[in-house]
Amino acid sequence: MEKYLKLLENNKAWVTLQNYTNPEFFKQSATEQKPDYLWIGCSDSRVPANQITGTKPGEMFVHRNIANMVVHSDMNLLSVVSYAVDVLKVKHIIVCGHYECGGILAAMGNKQYGLIDNWLRHIKDVYRFHHEELDSIEDNELRARRFVELNIVEQVHDLGKTSIIQNAWEKGQSLRIHGWVYDLKDGLITDLNVTFTCTKDLHSVYRLEKKNKASSKKLKIV
Repeated sequence: MEKYLKLLENNKAWVTLQNYTNPEFFKQSATEQKPDYLWIGCSDSRVPANQITGTKPGEMFVHRNIANMVVHSDMNLLSVVSYAVDVLKVKHIIVCGHYECGGILAAMGNKQYGLIDNWLRHIKDVYRFHHEELDSIEDNELRARRFVELNIVEQVHDLGKTSIIQNAWEKGQSLRIHGWVYDLKDGLITDLNVTFTCTKDLHSVYRLEKKNKASSKKLKIV
């Protein structure tokens, strides 16, 4: 049997198990989803969001990319965030990275990988912001672990900078952004204690004016 066909066999076995343990499972899953959480994580296959958090289908909206980045020009990510915040009304957004992240390790070096180099550049920017702290760590493994943490913190900041998040806060929507890190070695998630709840958590230069106030001004380009 071709290896990929095993996935279809696994699916049938999973359906059988679900129907046996919970006959209403698929009926419930087919109804409208109402998740409280948006998970922005790494694409690494060793970090499955639902499994490591013990959440069921419908409880968590998920977006994944290399090194759990929040890039201001990534329309895929922004569309996911917009739908989660404006339509699903999630209450928590979790940016979760993980130690031993391949994207982080690649960004620490100077090797060329091809197209992905354009993505890695955003991660390298984070290193540049914190190069004094990171360069002071002599142990390569410890430096990489700290880089993972700092990258998560920066992505929480970048998420808070978006108009999507700030407009939700302006409307009084209950919305928190959290930064977590997952350890592949023991399976535990650690809260990095970086939580944003309003625009006051941002540096003032990133705080956007209210829509009605901003619309009254015209941008002059000379």
